[in-house]
Amino acid sequence: MARRIAIFDTTLRDGEQVPGCGLSKNDKLKIAKELEALGVDVIESGFPISSPGDFESVRLLSKEIKNSSICALSRAVKNDIEIAARALEGAVRPRIHTGLGTSDQHVFTKLNFTREQVLEKAHECVTHARSFVDEVEFYAEDAGRTSNEFLAQVVEVAIAAGAKVVNIPDTTGFCLPEEYGAKIKYLVDNVKGIENATISAHCHNDLGLATANSIAAIINGAGQIECTINGIGERAGNTSLEEVVMVMKKHPELALETGINTQLLFPISQMVSQTMCMPVQPNKAVVGSNAFSHSSGIHQDGVIKNRDNYEIIDPYEVGVNKSSIILTARSGRAALNFRLIELGVHLGKEELEETYQHFCELADRINVVEDKDLKHLVKNHSVVVK
Repeated sequence: MARRIAIFDTTLRDGEQVPGCGLSKNDKLKIAKELEALGVDVIESGFPISSPGDFESVRLLSKEIKNSSICALSRAVKNDIEIAARALEGAVRPRIHTGLGTSDQHVFTKLNFTREQVLEKAHECVTHARSFVDEVEFYAEDAGRTSNEFLAQVVEVAIAAGAKVVNIPDTTGFCLPEEYGAKIKYLVDNVKGIENATISAHCHNDLGLATANSIAAIINGAGQIECTINGIGERAGNTSLEEVVMVMKKHPELALETGINTQLLFPISQMVSQTMCMPVQPNKAVVGSNAFSHSSGIHQDGVIKNRDNYEIIDPYEVGVNKSSIILTARSGRAALNFRLIELGVHLGKEELEETYQHFCELADRINVVEDKDLKHLVKNHSVVVK
C-alpha cells in the first residue's frame, strides 16, 4: 500500500512574499479555487496579523473553500494567534500555523531568548492555538540549522501541547538532502509522541536543493510537503509543488502518493504565473515551456520513434497538449519530415533531401523555422497533401 503524503500549498502566503507578487483577495480566491480543484490538502492563505487585506483574504477563503483545509500563519504571539483564529471563523477545517525560531542563530541573535524560553514559548503558543482550533501546526523556524537534539526537545514539547503537525523548515535552504533526511529520521526515532503528529517538510531553494530535500524528508518519515506552484517564494523560492508530486508519481518504488490531479498542473502553473506577474523560466521542470520541447536532431529522432526515449513524463499527465519538435539548425531529416507530415505535406526521398539542404541554410539564418517557413520551402515541390 502506498503511503499518502499531504500537500500543503503556501503560494498565497510564502509565494506572495515575493516583491511584486502581491494579490488582491479576489486573486487569492481565484487561485485558491484552482488549488482546491487540483487536490491540495492544505492551503496556507495568509498571515492575518500582517495587514487588514491579509485578514480579509483569509476570512474570504475560510468561507468559500470547502474541500481543502485553510491555514493561517502566526508568530508565537497571543494576539497573532487570536487574530488568525478570527480570520479562520467559518472554515470547514481551520488550521493555525504558529511557532518560532529554534536555531542558535535565531534564538540568540533574533529572538534574544534562552533555549528554555524557546521551549516555554513553544508550549504556550500551541496551547493557546489549540483553544481555538483542533488542527495546530507548529513550525521550528530555521530547523535546518538547529541541532537535532534541541530540535527534538522543541518538537516533543509542541506535540505534548497538542500540535498535530510539526513543521521542520530548512528556512535558508542550507541543508544537503542526506543531512535533512537524517534530521527527519532523528525526530522519528527520538521524539516521544511523534506517532501522534505529522512531520512536515518546508524547504527553500537557495542552493537549488528544495525538491531533493523534500523528497529526502518523506523517504525518512515526513508525511507532508510544504510547497508552491512554480516554486515561487522568498529569495530563490520554495519547493515546487509540481516537481515533488511528479517525483512521487514517476517513482512507484517509493510507495508514496498524493491526492493531486496532475493533469491540472500546467494550467494552474500558467494561471499563477499570469496572476502574480511571475514568469516561469523556460527550462523549469514539469511546467516550463521547454519541458517537452526537443530541438536536437538526435533527441528528435528518438522521440519520434518512441517518446520514452527522451521523455519520462507523458505531456498529457501534466496538462500539456503534446511534445514539441522545434526545428533549428541542429534538427535532422526525421524531424523535418515529421513536421512536414503534420502540415499535410508528403515528400519523396529525393524531394526531402533537397528540401533538407535548403532547410539547413534557412535554419542557420533565422534560428527557429516555423510552419510558414516550411510551407515556403516546399512550395516549388510536387507534393501530396492530405
